[in-house]
Amino acid sequence: MKYYFAHVVTSLAALLFVTACQPDTRAQESPSDAGESSVVVPPELRKSPMAVAAGTLNDGTYVKVVYSSPRMRGREIFGGLVPYGEVWRTGANEATEITITAPIMLGENRVEAGTYALFTIPNKESWTIILNGALGQWGAYEYNESDDVLRFRVPASTTDETHEAFAISIETRESGLTLHLVWENTRVSLPIRPA
Repeated sequence: MKYYFAHVVTSLAALLFVTACQPDTRAQESPSDAGESSVVVPPELRKSPMAVAAGTLNDGTYVKVVYSSPRMRGREIFGGLVPYGEVWRTGANEATEITITAPIMLGENRVEAGTYALFTIPNKESWTIILNGALGQWGAYEYNESDDVLRFRVPASTTDETHEAFAISIETRESGLTLHLVWENTRVSLPIRPA
């Protein structure tokens, strides 16, 4: 019994020491504009680190997006690595997921509270936004259109600045929130307001 207790204490001490020696894994990137939230955690564990964007509407509705943030690394992204006209996981690794705590209007579309996989179909001038009910997917390899809860199109714009990392941010505005998807020289923005 003494040996078991000593072993447990030693193991806990070693675990605390290793944890204390870990590098700081707080946000490594900050939002580009005031009022936007995007936290990247922890970047050293994956080539495309997990990230979270979140915001709260005036009525208290909370919106959170969890995604993985790939980098350009010299590659052509849209029309290349991410083909036009094909379903994309909207990031890397696991499919991106969006959680909302009360009904919202996403663009002109009502979305009920819940968690959804967020897929997109990029094209040069517009993207199709897809909320899908099948959670926990790896990429879009098992994506099934029959699980779609919502599909709609939004315009895509070109940015003057090149964005090395794919980023999702949520900007707070007086009228509500705006969800931004940005990578390479492309930006897609979706207004969010209470339903």
